[in-house]
Formats: sequence, structure tokens, C-alpha cells
Amino acid sequence: MSDKVDLWALSDLATPWCIRVAVTLGVAEHLARGVTKIDELARAADCDADSLARVLRHLVDKGVFEETADGEFALNEAARVLVEPGPLRGNLHLDGWGGRIAGAWSGLLDAVRTGRPTYEQVFGLPYWEDLDANPGLSASYDAQMKDGGRSVPDPAALVDDDWENVHHVVDVGGGTGALLAETLRAHPHVRGTLVDLPRTVARSGEVFTSAGVADRVAVSGQSFFDPLPAGADVYLLTRLLLDWPDEPATTLLARCAEAAAPHGRVVVDGGVSPGHTPAKGGLMVMMLTGGRTRNLDQFGALAAKAGLAVAASGDAPSGRFIVECRPA
Repeated sequence: MSDKVDLWALSDLATPWCIRVAVTLGVAEHLARGVTKIDELARAADCDADSLARVLRHLVDKGVFEETADGEFALNEAARVLVEPGPLRGNLHLDGWGGRIAGAWSGLLDAVRTGRPTYEQVFGLPYWEDLDANPGLSASYDAQMKDGGRSVPDPAALVDDDWENVHHVVDVGGGTGALLAETLRAHPHVRGTLVDLPRTVARSGEVFTSAGVADRVAVSGQSFFDPLPAGADVYLLTRLLLDWPDEPATTLLARCAEAAAPHGRVVVDGGVSPGHTPAKGGLMVMMLTGGRTRNLDQFGALAAKAGLAVAASGDAPSGRFIVECRPA
């Protein structure tokens, strides 16, 4: 007999919002600097002391933070994670992209009822237009996407991990270039081209310089729905295809097919699941853009419309499922 599911706990909204408020106010960082009394914490965080205490006591009850004396708080093992640099804090911070993502969940019901994205209904603009209209929001988004949620991007993006005959990689929608930089570091004989919007690739210089690969990189500030730099050996789409519904996803793949012809490969890393397995997840992109994760059969049909044929698929050393295509 299976354990009883606690639906009250699963439906609790107080805890995730309290965590986000604590992150946004920098509570963990203030505690790490020795600011522990609630009045001092509230002054440091520029908020109301009584309200902050209520939030922190809720989290203490849930195992995040400790109240070591009346009105005095401290980090515990769970809370120390909130001091560490990395994507978690950005995802939880309500004043940036993480806040948009948190608020987008209010559109889930209408997304399910209509089958259409609801981001515009919640925030007034379609998702990509909202990023374009808000430089601070787009910078926050780029910061979160630069490592895809990993502290070090994984450059093992080919099914057989054989890079001997690869000399030029185009990272399509590669953000500020963190993955491409690691790929070039791992393979010194390879040169790369980063393709993303001008506002995004403008932030890539420091990434490539820090990685020591700036002399082997070109950048192309453009939409990836426009013709792509042609003639490369590999066109890499990392966690990109799932952001788009079928029609624009087909257009994106067609652009890759045109640029890769006749001998290049189009490599999709993320957004495709094996075989007939029903694709899981994808709730967020459903609300943001109408995108989706596809199983291999669904992706194969999409690729065929774009002039590509699936040539190989398999797991990367990290367990990510990768699909390689060639122009048909």
C-alpha cells in the first residue's frame, strides 16, 4: 500500500512565496554577515520587522532558518544554500526574471482551458516582447540562462562525443556564450559562432575572454529565424526548441537545415524525450510561449517538415537526451 499523499502540503502556497520573499530581501546574506536580530534584519532589508518575523517563523517551522532566541535568527544547513552563488537565487528573486516566472503561474488555469500561452494576459505583453521592452528583465533572464541551471555548462553535446572531425560549431540561441565557451575550452581545435539577439551577444565578450577562447569566436547578433551563418559542422540547439510551438520550431529547424547543408549536423540538446514516451513537464513554457517538450517520434515528424532526418540519438554522459539530424 502506497503512502498517503498529503494534498494540503502539496497545495501550500505560503512556503514557496515566503522563500522567495526571503531571497528577494537578501535575508540569508544579511544573516551570513552577522545581522541576526529582527529589527536590524528589517532595517538591512528595508522592510517591516513584524512582517518579516512572521515570514521567517513560517520558514523556521518548515526547516529553513533557525530562531536561536526570541527575535533572533540564524542560518541552518538548508538556508546556507541561499547564500551560495548560482541560478537558484535568480530563480527565486522576485525583482527579476524569477518574479515574472512566479507570477506566470496565475495563468495556468486559462492556459489549460484554452491551450494557448497566457503570459500576455498576466503581464500585458507576449513573453519575448516583454523581455525586449524591459532591459533589466532581459539582463536577469540572460544571467539565468547563461549556464542553463548548471554551475559549469556541460560541453558533451554529441551522441558519441567524437569531436575529431568537428571544426566549427554554431551555438544557435546560445545566450551570452557560456556553453560555447566551455565547448571551445574542451576542444582547442574547434572555433565557434554565437547566434542570439544583439542585446544578448553584447554581453558575451567577458565570457569568452575569461574562458581564454575569444580568438576562436565570432558573434552574430540576429534573430535565429533569419538565415544563419552557413557551412559549419555542427549547429547546436540547447534547451531552445522547447520554447516554441510547432510552427516557429519548424521554421527554426529549417533555418538550421539550410545553413548545415550539405554535410553539417543539427544537434538538439534538451526538449526531446526518447521514443514513444509521453513528454513530461513543460508546464512553464506552455504558459510563457506555448512551447512544449516533444518525444522522439513527434520531433522526427517536425524535423522532416524542416528538411532534416534524425541520424542518431542517445544519452550524453550526464544523462541528457540528445538528437542529431542531418539535412535530408
